Amino acid sequence: MTGINIGVLAVQGDVAENISAIRMAMDDLGMEGVVSQVKTPEQISDLDGLVIPGGESTVIGTLSLINGSMKKIKEKIASGMPVLGTCAGMILLSKKAKDRVVGEMEQPLLDYLDIKIERNAFGRQKDSFEAEISLEKIGIPKFRGVFIRAPSVVDAGKTVEVLSKVDEKIVAVKQGNIIGTSFHPELTEDLAIHKYFVNLVQKKN
Repeated sequence: MTGINIGVLAVQGDVAENISAIRMAMDDLGMEGVVSQVKTPEQISDLDGLVIPGGESTVIGTLSLINGSMKKIKEKIASGMPVLGTCAGMILLSKKAKDRVVGEMEQPLLDYLDIKIERNAFGRQKDSFEAEISLEKIGIPKFRGVFIRAPSVVDAGKTVEVLSKVDEKIVAVKQGNIIGTSFHPELTEDLAIHKYFVNLVQKKN
């Protein structure tokens, strides 16, 4: 039994931080498994779970489209593979994205989470902030969210569960085995969200 195999999409963004958080979450839960950087369709095809990290969503999407990873990720999601998308990762998972300033964005999206995203919903880099939030629906009553050029969900479909809001803006959602957060759970010492995700992968496996 080799345990679960979780990959962090390593095109750009908070890759090392997510790998570290998943490893620590697995250790804390006493789970066997591997977590590694993935880039190619071949690496993605072997995964039990995938983290799409924060970063620049247009860059991540474009590069993943070029090497065929987007297609493979879609196939894996369709077969039920759990995915955690944080900040840019949530944007990539969405059906539609627009920018608060620029308007509609022509960027590659996985078109899986039934949500419409507003990029930079809380402002630019200088407007970054931290906020105490609750994700009670997945058993996390208190979490310190780190918001950096954070998006928000402006529209969510019927099958999407809203997990958390800040200033009435939706900042965390769940649809099936897919979790999206506007904030960066990998930039805090709190492993609650990564543990929840690891458990999700374990159950699915």
